[in-house]
Amino acid sequence: MTASPASAHPALRDPAWVGRIAWTGVALVLLWPLLVATEFKPWELFEARNLKVTGDFLASFLPPAHAPDFLLMVARETWRTVAIATAGMALALLIAVPLTLLATSVLSVSALPGRMARLPFALRQLVRALLVVLRSVPELVWALVFVRVVGLGPTAGVLAIALTYGGMLGKVYAEILESGDTHATQTLLRNGSSRLQAFLYGLLPQNAAELTSYTVYRWECAIRSSVVLGFVGAGGLGQQLDNSMKMFHGGEVLTMLAVFVALVALADAVSASLRRAPTRAGPGHRWNAGAIAAAGALLLAAVSFATLGLQWAQFFSLEALRSMGRFVAEFFPPDLATAFLLKVWMGTWETLAMSALGTLLAALAGLALALPASRLHEADAARGRGVTRLLLNALRSVPELVWAALLLIAAGLGPFAGTLALAAHTTGVLGRLFAEAIENAPPGPGDALRAQGVGNLRVFLYATLPQVLPQLMSYTLYRWENNIRAAAVLGVVGAGGLGQLLAFHMGLFHMGKTATILGAMLLLVALVDLASLLARRALTR
Repeated sequence: MTASPASAHPALRDPAWVGRIAWTGVALVLLWPLLVATEFKPWELFEARNLKVTGDFLASFLPPAHAPDFLLMVARETWRTVAIATAGMALALLIAVPLTLLATSVLSVSALPGRMARLPFALRQLVRALLVVLRSVPELVWALVFVRVVGLGPTAGVLAIALTYGGMLGKVYAEILESGDTHATQTLLRNGSSRLQAFLYGLLPQNAAELTSYTVYRWECAIRSSVVLGFVGAGGLGQQLDNSMKMFHGGEVLTMLAVFVALVALADAVSASLRRAPTRAGPGHRWNAGAIAAAGALLLAAVSFATLGLQWAQFFSLEALRSMGRFVAEFFPPDLATAFLLKVWMGTWETLAMSALGTLLAALAGLALALPASRLHEADAARGRGVTRLLLNALRSVPELVWAALLLIAAGLGPFAGTLALAAHTTGVLGRLFAEAIENAPPGPGDALRAQGVGNLRVFLYATLPQVLPQLMSYTLYRWENNIRAAAVLGVVGAGGLGQLLAFHMGLFHMGKTATILGAMLLLVALVDLASLLARRALTR
């Protein structure tokens, strides 16, 4: 009598299949409210009318625009995009560094054992709260506010990036400084050194590489952000892209998208090279490499400020300050009418659902693409890996807001387009991270299963995936933090959520209602950040 495959290979049985099915059922029940809130109806994309509209829209992209005057304009706006990001990051550093010195408990004499004082502790908490506010308000919202104050142009974009990224840099800088060895710093403080001296001679030398790496990474992200800011009139390539999309000039859109993908790829390459340089250089050459990189960054920042023509005189004039004061006063009191608060609650739930479902879809799609993109199986064709990685780079190079503007043609107004936009961009991000995690997994358990004749899929499910699952979950939760900020502003182009409410009421100058919506955004982002942080800590225990 021939043994069944299951009895021949008892080790291939899944002893937890009942639990897996039960948890899948629970997940589907929890998923249903998200599908309803985001109006998730993918079958509508394949209706004859929508297919025709989408086909006509895609056909308008060909041939790409290549007139010399148009390409010259694209080159000029591409530089302006880089310059806005660079100038914004320079100002963000001016904000972040002092706040970091104040927020870092390691640099406080009062925080030394036996010297706790209430006033410095309260000051640190106040500074940390300020950092939370700065980074919790998306840069697109800051840009909307500054466009009202200083008008259209790059000044609003630079200021928006400066505030949001100043909060991000300050928070992460403080975490980096507090996570290392603090013995030398405490010794300096106990011997009478100032806070600045303790930072320069105690914390900075051992954390310089990590601080530089994160700063360069954020500059790369700021370039993507500067494109998005153009959609609200803050200048750069995004503003021209928005104009061409509104005029249905598909050839111009395709050209600018290609240039933007190339720009982000170049920024990625420069960023990666700068982050690797200190580790590759020998001990005697690290200082020289750092000095050259710093000089290059200063030169780029100086040229950026010089070529943007920022309206500082207008921004800091007495009349401008008065105008800003009147503008801020218009936000008070916030509208707390019950009927309006119900609308804000619905927009908040829609935003939360968009971010959660978009992140979940991206995690599934990213995992599916991470397998062919990784070098897990050497028998896989290198060409297939190259094509998959190119797809992942293209998906993540296009910001969520641009994806939303494109997908509105096929999906229509509402949260469905926003959910798809988040999923498309995040798939590229998570797919790349997942592929790197899979490649770095210890090969021993997988090799043992292959030696028993187990196929690649089962090797992944029962050997590789259990090892990397906590890391994949951590990446997914971190992207959810980012997606809640993105989801909060996608409505600016009609993709639902709080952003759509914000754009509507700001356009009608309902500033009391706008203040309520901004408060809801701030609270939602802060709560999701906290939930994600607690979940990531639980995974690492």
